[in-house]
Formats: sequence, C-alpha cells, structure tokens
Amino acid sequence: MAGQYSHQLMIAISFGLTSGTITALGMIVGLYSATSSRLAVVAGIVVMAIADGLADAIGMHTVEEAESEKGRAKHDVKEIWITTLFTFFSVSGFILTFVVPILVFPLKTAVFIDIAWGMLLLIILNFFIARIRKESPVKTISEHVLSALAVIVVSYYAGVLIAMNF
Repeated sequence: MAGQYSHQLMIAISFGLTSGTITALGMIVGLYSATSSRLAVVAGIVVMAIADGLADAIGMHTVEEAESEKGRAKHDVKEIWITTLFTFFSVSGFILTFVVPILVFPLKTAVFIDIAWGMLLLIILNFFIARIRKESPVKTISEHVLSALAVIVVSYYAGVLIAMNF
C-alpha cells in the first residue's frame, strides 16, 4: 500500500513533521514562558495533537480535493482520504513525541530537550528533501530551522507578555 500511495505518505509525513514540530515548539515555549506549569504544557501538547491534527488533516483533504489537471480532479476519493488520515496521524504523532521529555525531565530541561528534538527532526527531514531535490542541504535546512527559531522566539516573548499582564 505504501508504494501505491507514496505521494500521499510523503506529503503527510513532510507536512505533518514540519507543521507539528513548529507548532508544538511554539506552543510549548509559549506556555512554559507564560505559566511555568507542567500541567499546562502537557495539556497543551495533547489538546494540540488532537485539534491541530484534525484541522491540518481537513486542510490537506481540501487541498487534495482542489487539485486539478486539465480541468479534472487530480486525486480520486481514496487518495484524498488516505492523505487525510496520513496527515492526521503524522501531525498528531509528531506532536505527541514532545510530551515525553515533559513527563520525564524537569520542565525547564524538558523544554530545551524538546527544542533540540524539534530541530533534529527538521534537520533530518530537510536533509532528505534537499537530497531528493538535488539542492544544498545547508540552504534547505537553514530555511526551516530559522523559521522554527523565529516561531520559538516570538512564542517565548508572547508568553512573557501574557504572564506580565494577566
């Protein structure tokens, strides 16, 4: 099945890993800087895995439905639903990996472990994407790692501002 639906699987994994990782890192850092609460961070991760996983899956479902070539649907109904399911499980699965350090380590340490884990995931994915596209891995990796770091920084300061004002 994976070979027949390799396009759907590749889209779901690359999208799910990127979206799930960057969203999880922003949310984890933001909640940590706003609350310093393990409960808030764990609840945020679990709720986000469900809500963001479903929202992204529905979004990818719509994207696949909207794709056309020469006035005809590019994907059949089965391909669309496979992309939808793969996306949900990919986004949710990658997000849930971030809960493990929060449960095992002190919260501050866990946040840094999660950041390192997220960066590693992005580096590995983008290394393979660059190789497939025959592009410089440094350029591809840098683009996505810098984007993730920007989300982390903005989320941290948003959390700080929320903590100061509420």
